[in-house]
Amino acid sequence: MLKIEVWNVWVVNRIKSVKPLTNIEEFLKRFDNFRDGEFRSVEIISPTDISLTFAIQDSARAFDWISITLEFNGVCDARLQDNNKLSLIDMSEGITILKENNKLAFGIGECYNINSIKNSSLFIESTNIKYKEGLF
Repeated sequence: MLKIEVWNVWVVNRIKSVKPLTNIEEFLKRFDNFRDGEFRSVEIISPTDISLTFAIQDSARAFDWISITLEFNGVCDARLQDNNKLSLIDMSEGITILKENNKLAFGIGECYNINSIKNSSLFIESTNIKYKEGLF
């Protein structure tokens, strides 16, 4: 019984701290498209939900380092990497998030359409993206 109560508290806190990503351009500008950030982790929450965690600089906080977790819901296609290979991913070009045909596509590097995103070393195509800010 105690485990069930602790699990419920964890789920409630997780839901409250995640915000919907409504303005992609403003979000990417604030974090300089995650350029030169650190890719920390990939977590498969369920077959259609995936989260990625990064350490990046925030221009709204005088370029202080923070962590950002992106949560993808309604995932329909993805290419992921093992957590032990994430430090090898080149983040010098940052990330790309595009919206086309009611789908959102995330990819590593500077990409101009969904087809180029699908050629990146890691990509996710989903229907919804949420984010959570955390400590470095």
